Amino acid sequence: MNPARRRAYIELLFVAIIWGFASPVIKYTLGGFSPGVFLTYRFFISAVLALVIFAITGFKFPKNPKTLALTIFNGFLLSTVSLGLLFLGTDKTTSIDSNVISTMGPITIALAGIFFLKERVTKREAVGILIALAGTLITIIEPVLKSGNALGALEGNLLVFGSVIVATVTAVLAKKILRDNVDALFATNISFIVGFITILPFGLPQILNSKFEILTSVPLSYHLGVFYMAILSGSLAYFLWHRAEKTIEISEVNLIAYLYPLFGTPLSVFWLGEKITAPYIIGAIVIAVGVFLAEVFQNYFETLEG
Repeated sequence: MNPARRRAYIELLFVAIIWGFASPVIKYTLGGFSPGVFLTYRFFISAVLALVIFAITGFKFPKNPKTLALTIFNGFLLSTVSLGLLFLGTDKTTSIDSNVISTMGPITIALAGIFFLKERVTKREAVGILIALAGTLITIIEPVLKSGNALGALEGNLLVFGSVIVATVTAVLAKKILRDNVDALFATNISFIVGFITILPFGLPQILNSKFEILTSVPLSYHLGVFYMAILSGSLAYFLWHRAEKTIEISEVNLIAYLYPLFGTPLSVFWLGEKITAPYIIGAIVIAVGVFLAEVFQNYFETLEG
C-alpha cells in the first residue's frame, strides 16, 4: 500500500471514532437544547473557527465560478440539510438506531460512485459491502419493530435515513469539487459558514425570545456536547474526511460508516443507558467481517500481488 493511501486510512479511522461517538453526544445534548438552537449554536462556533482559519491561511476561492457555486451548494446540503435531518431524527429515536441507520451510507454512496463517477469496485469489496449490509439489516430490524414509541421512532428513523441520502449526494458533489482542485480546508470551512447563515432563521428566534436563557440556564455538560460537535465532529473530522476522499475512492472512504456502531454503541449503553440486543451484537460482528473483507483483506492481497 502506498504512503498516501495508508495516511488516508489512518485519517478515516480517526473520523470513524469521532463520528461514532457523535450520535450519543447528539442524543445527550438534545436533552438541553432543541435541534434548531443546537445547530445554530454549533454552526456559530464552527463558523467563527472557520473565519479564524481563513484569516490565517487566506480564502482559497476556486477560480471557476461554477465550481465555487457548487462548493457553496454542497456546503448547504452537507451542513444545514444533512445535519438538520440527522439532529431532528436523533431527537426522536435512540442514538443506537441513529448510528445503525447511518451505516446504510456506504451502500448508497458506493452505488452513486459506480453510476455517476464511474468508480471501480473489486469483487472482494463488493462481497464485503454485501456482508456489511446484511449486518446492518440484522441490527436495524429489531430496534425499529420493538420501539416503545413506534410512530415517533419510525419518524426519527426516516429522518436519519433522509440525512443518509443527502450525505450520498454531498459525497458525489465533494468528489467532483475536489477533482477540480478545490482546497479541502476551504471546502470544509465554507460549509460551516453557509450552515450558520442558513440555519440562523430557525434557531435565532428561539434564543432571542428566551433572552438567551435557553443558552445560559443549561449545565456545562450540554455546552461541551455542542463544542464536541462543532470542533471535533465538525472542523477536524470533515477536514480529515475531505483529505482522505481526495486520495481514495468514495466507495472506500464511506465504508468507515460501518464502524460507527462499534464505537458509539458502548457509549450509548454506559452513558445514556440505552439497551442492545443479541441481534445487534450479531449484526455488529457481521459488519466488522464485511469491512475486513472489503478493506483489510483486499489491501493484503494487493500487497502480495504488488
